[in-house]
Amino acid sequence: MNASAAEVDPHARNWVWRIIQLLMQNLFVFCFRYRISGAEKLPVGGALLLINHQSFIDPLVVAVALKRPVSYLARHNLFDVPVIGWILKNAYVMPIRRESAGTESIRAAVERLKQGYLVGIFPEGTRSRDGHLQEIKPGFLAIVRRGQVPVIPIAVAGAGQAYPRGALLTRPVTVRVVVGDPITVEEAAGLTQRGREGEFLNRITRDLQNCLEQAESWRTAH
Repeated sequence: MNASAAEVDPHARNWVWRIIQLLMQNLFVFCFRYRISGAEKLPVGGALLLINHQSFIDPLVVAVALKRPVSYLARHNLFDVPVIGWILKNAYVMPIRRESAGTESIRAAVERLKQGYLVGIFPEGTRSRDGHLQEIKPGFLAIVRRGQVPVIPIAVAGAGQAYPRGALLTRPVTVRVVVGDPITVEEAAGLTQRGREGEFLNRITRDLQNCLEQAESWRTAH
């Protein structure tokens, strides 16, 4: 969304989001037999969603079934692209510049969290080539420290096969999403204390892996 994000209800979806959501829901159900489990675990206020990364469609795959908008980060120059830029500005996306990506993304994410939004990030940093969970990078810890909101692990299974690297079109592959149990504000505050960062990374890795295994098992069940 644009700079007026603070002026709107973070629980309400604007008309752009609703139209995209309606179109994508129908497309995903038809093409991917899309399903999500655990969405009811999302809290009422702001929360940081930590999502595994398999494909460019992951942000849509996670957000399309939710009753609240999700704010993601995107390169600022994408906002200058006709049509795409307009959609991003009106779909709660936060622009960041490559030269100041670290501090700018942290500041933008924390501000959006304090406004009560769901903020989604991909702590692996890049898309997995084989669908397996990669090493979790510690960059999100600064957002957790300053945001003081619950942290929610979310796993996507099948998106990397549905829309793999280099593909021009999606493939009819089953996609499933599993929302894990929240890490409370109190738990997150303790795990972000100096000296416990490794413990927090291990916790997130374990929770995401558990969600991913559930999603993959559900996806391949007959």
